[in-house]
Amino acid sequence: MIGHVLCFGEVLLRFATPAARLTVQCDALDMVVGGAEANVGAGLASLGHGVRMLTRLPSSTLGDKARAVLGAAGVDTLHIGRTAGRMGLYFLESGAGLRPSSITYDRAGSVFANSAPDDFNFASALEGARLLHLSGITPALGPGGVALARAAVAAANAAGVPICFDGNYRALLWDAWDSDPRSILTDLMQSATVMIGNHRDISLLLGKPFSGDASDRRREAALAAFEAFPKLQLIASTARHVVNAGHHRIAARIDTRDAAHQTAEVDVTGIVDRIGTGDAFAAGVLHKWLQGADTVSTAQAGLAYTVLKHTQPGDMCLIGPAELEAFSASGGDVRR
Repeated sequence: MIGHVLCFGEVLLRFATPAARLTVQCDALDMVVGGAEANVGAGLASLGHGVRMLTRLPSSTLGDKARAVLGAAGVDTLHIGRTAGRMGLYFLESGAGLRPSSITYDRAGSVFANSAPDDFNFASALEGARLLHLSGITPALGPGGVALARAAVAAANAAGVPICFDGNYRALLWDAWDSDPRSILTDLMQSATVMIGNHRDISLLLGKPFSGDASDRRREAALAAFEAFPKLQLIASTARHVVNAGHHRIAARIDTRDAAHQTAEVDVTGIVDRIGTGDAFAAGVLHKWLQGADTVSTAQAGLAYTVLKHTQPGDMCLIGPAELEAFSASGGDVRR
């Protein structure tokens, strides 16, 4: 596979309460396959890009399920290792109205979390790659996760492959161990060409606040990040205003060293599934970035893909390029 995107990270199973029920009301849970990097990979594959997943799964029926779902989405699964052990899980209690959704992780001791850098053939998986995509979730898993993320970044640097890094800050994971997220994430960001993250993520990395109105604050933060990280060429972010669990307002923004564009806000109502929408945004952005598109087109594609993900159940956005290009913020009647 020439010119593929390599996604590196843990694949998870999600168990969610159906019909916005509380966990205590449920006798059964809905199961889907997900995980931040896998979600981005499935989105890019659905949009027509070559995608390869590098991870480890248990030698069990749960691992079989995860690999089959990725394969069905068009992701190359040949570099997924298998070994005895457990699958990482998370549990979603679906919100409604003014009650937010909540997530409980159960991934300690998983096959991926217990892996060492030597368990992965980074050089082989990166051969012919156009991009490595990973996120801040992997180093948040603990010292072993930090070693894995650093090994992936070092291998991409050695191969001359650009890196997209999504901060994906997960306080519940970082707080579970004696971590130093600022220094760890800053070190990884030094190698990134593309950053998925907003002014708050940059504030965490640089240890300084950014003042001013919304647009000025975001540009000020972006310029500070470009100064701090010489390899960085593009920053993609969203602004989300939560009205209630079923109604959000979302805008997208792209910053480069020389330009910036922020879209108008879109009202997203009747939300089917909020989880994975940030990963869909990343997929939409990378879809256009890989095509060499300008900041306006890139921001619009990221916004469209994240809005479309809100209409689709599960972690992954599996919408293709034709539907992305046909997206209209006003919706519409059945296309016949």
